[in-house]
Amino acid sequence: MSVIWFECKVKYRKTHETGEKKITTDTYLLDAVSFTEAETRINEEMKAYTSEEFRIMNLKVANFSEVHPFENSDRWFKSKVSLIALDEESGKEKKTNIYLLVQANDVKEAFENTNQALEGTTSDYSIPSITESPILDVFPYFTGEEEQLEKFKVIDSAETEVIEN
Repeated sequence: MSVIWFECKVKYRKTHETGEKKITTDTYLLDAVSFTEAETRINEEMKAYTSEEFRIMNLKVANFSEVHPFENSDRWFKSKVSLIALDEESGKEKKTNIYLLVQANDVKEAFENTNQALEGTTSDYSIPSITESPILDVFPYFTGEEEQLEKFKVIDSAETEVIEN
């Protein structure tokens, strides 16, 4: 089953570094199988995140093929990747665009992390654009099975850290 990513805009009262409370609208990303599940999950995540009232302003399907978190990074970047394939009938190059969400500290690091995420890709590709995303945080679906597999050493702890971040 493929992952469907949902972009959720949530409006709530946020306490800033100065201690001042302001109403802000932040964007979050989570995976779910339907809009109903996405709305339920963002409600659960926001209840854990803030004790203030909040309102879901927008919920839409995001066009990300993959999401790649990286340690020691604090921002999310949208990388447009053009996969290049040769059309055998016409002999021309055919480009197919996909979008990756990559965590990094700046655009240069996002470019490097995008290349790292694409290691092992058998087709040629180019990266025509990388833009900073308004996404504040990503909430991947977590079943709890990952902890059980780790106990039995089925997956190593490095993979688990990536799943949890």
